Order: sequence, then C-alpha cells, then structure tokens
Amino acid sequence: MSYEKVAQVKSRIIIGTKQTLKAMKNGEISEVVIADDADRQITQKVAGLAEELGIPCQRVDSMEKLGAACGIEVGASTVAIRR
Repeated sequence: MSYEKVAQVKSRIIIGTKQTLKAMKNGEISEVVIADDADRQITQKVAGLAEELGIPCQRVDSMEKLGAACGIEVGASTVAIRR
C-alpha cells in the first residue's frame, strides 16, 4: 500500500486509531495502513486486531505523509480503507 493508493480511495478511508478500531470490529475494513513513526503503544492495538481478524496491514514511513495523502493538514497514525 502506498500513499498514492490512500489518496486514490479518499472517499473510503477512516482516519485515526479509535475510528479504525471501531470499524475493524464492525467488519467494515479491507486494509489498514500504519505509520512507522507513530507511537507504537497506540498503533499496536490496530496491528494486533488486524492480525487477529486477518485484515492486511501495510506500513508507511511517515505520519505526516500519510495525513497529506488523506487530505488533512496533520499527521495520521492509522488509516483504514472500507470494503
């Protein structure tokens, strides 16, 4: 998963850890993207649940770039793509 793919599916993304976890539990997510420079304590929950539920989990290097790909002016630690 690349920043470009996130930018292409903007209408189907969920930004942020809380919203991502909720949507994952509801079975709404096809893929998750986690920024490597985000706080591991926060992103570990998303990565663990993705593994448990069999949801592909991709990593990118920068929260700032991930946020920009989502069209927001702040960094994004996690982004989920709806089915």
